[in-house]
Amino acid sequence: MQKIDALIEETRNNMTICNACRYCEGFCPVFPAMERRRTFTPEDLKYLANLCHNCGECYYACQYAPPHEFAVNVPQSMAKLRVESYRQYAWPQPLARLFDRSGLLAALALAVGLTLILLIAIALNGDLSALVTTQHSGDFYALLPHNTMAVTFGSVSLFVLLALIMGMVRFWRESGEGVTGLGDAESWRQALKETFSLQHLHGQEEAGCTYPDAYHSHWRRRFHHFTFYGFMLSFAATVTGTIYHYVFGWQAPYDLISLPKLFGTLGGIGLLIGPAGLLYLKLVRDQDTADVRQMGMDVAFIVLLWLTGLTGLSLMLLRETSAMGVMLVVHLGVVMALFITMPYGKFVHGFYRLLAVYRNALERNRLDQ
Repeated sequence: MQKIDALIEETRNNMTICNACRYCEGFCPVFPAMERRRTFTPEDLKYLANLCHNCGECYYACQYAPPHEFAVNVPQSMAKLRVESYRQYAWPQPLARLFDRSGLLAALALAVGLTLILLIAIALNGDLSALVTTQHSGDFYALLPHNTMAVTFGSVSLFVLLALIMGMVRFWRESGEGVTGLGDAESWRQALKETFSLQHLHGQEEAGCTYPDAYHSHWRRRFHHFTFYGFMLSFAATVTGTIYHYVFGWQAPYDLISLPKLFGTLGGIGLLIGPAGLLYLKLVRDQDTADVRQMGMDVAFIVLLWLTGLTGLSLMLLRETSAMGVMLVVHLGVVMALFITMPYGKFVHGFYRLLAVYRNALERNRLDQ
């Protein structure tokens, strides 16, 4: 409790100075949202922290940044408070603490553990030798029946969805808006447009973010696009494959030009390029604007995404070989680890930021009425 209180006070001090200066008011949506407030409650500050995209431009422009005695560092204080909000809103709390403490090690251990569990399950079923046969001809379901995979991943997905919804409910409830505040269609239109186009990563005059350092660049936005749309295309591949199987009765394996294969291939490529680029930028970024304690959480999410793309593409390329069975089990272990860690790692920032961007649009529209 002492730690969060100190972060609240640090962020409130920064916002109070910024609200008096207002030099950075055109940089990003945080500063106009800040100017709509005369005082800053802990709830307001956590909202502003999730609205912040951590570009760092205000830090490089600030006349009160270190070594000034005021030591204003908005990106760093927002980053620290933002990750504390992830911990606070996470459900259930014990799992959040587990992944928060262990970071990359816990994520990789989970992926390896789940892979071993799948191997043991296949061995107990007497089919371990089937892992290294070429008789499946690319048919994944000859090794693991479709219904088994659907039930297993469906159960995990329902838990993850529940955990994400609970976190979002906690975030929104703390804002004081209530359920009725979620019903503004125009604010949703604006928020979704800003979010899916990554509008706030374009920077001043479309010059890009001051990330990873003081020079403007578009690479962070580009790598985010590769990552996000790569993930969504991979998800679309799973959805279309399920529709093919249960609605149309079309059995896998599917042709290379089928929707599941096209979505999966493009999604896998996106998940190789995007996370690799984001990891590089994170490793070389200016540490003065970062919260170094988040590195484990951030890297764990990025690595699991990259491994999902790598194992997925490898599975497709090796589907006609004796390596297909082992590759399938490894891929499923990585994907399940990614799903289980979603509500407790960096993945949740997309949901909280979307709600923060929506609330910002809602406040703007109320002022215009």
